[in-house]
Amino acid sequence: MFKVGDLAVYPAHGVGIIEAIETKEISGDHQNFYIMKILGNGMIIMIPTKNARSVGLREVIDAKEVPKVYEILKERKVEIDSQTWNRRYREYMDKIKTGSVFEVAAVLRDLYTLKLDKELSFGERKILDTAKNLLIKELSIAKNTEEAQIQKDLEGILKL
Repeated sequence: MFKVGDLAVYPAHGVGIIEAIETKEISGDHQNFYIMKILGNGMIIMIPTKNARSVGLREVIDAKEVPKVYEILKERKVEIDSQTWNRRYREYMDKIKTGSVFEVAAVLRDLYTLKLDKELSFGERKILDTAKNLLIKELSIAKNTEEAQIQKDLEGILKL
């Protein structure tokens, strides 16, 4: 599926580069692993090649998908749940863990909308930053554009 040098997205961690494909022996069984370095923080992740799809490893979105992300961010008829912050936190984390760039965009939009009404909890602020950083990194790669430009785009759409 992926080759050394390919860029891929790992859910909740973001875009990384496949640095190697290695075979390891685990309990007498030989398994192949993608060795992936996350671009945002340098973290190294080992992903069993046979489980790559099931854990959500995917290609960076195509540039023609970016307008869909921007449309999600522009949506203003968003109903924010009035549940407790920790329940919202869990729901937002679940969406981020899907690895879907569209779900991450929805989380950013929803938290930004909520922020206009009330102060976010520490956890919600952290998720807002995570969602923003995940989007900036992937969209900049998809559009082959500087991250600073993508951040300006997001700020313009969300009026940050």
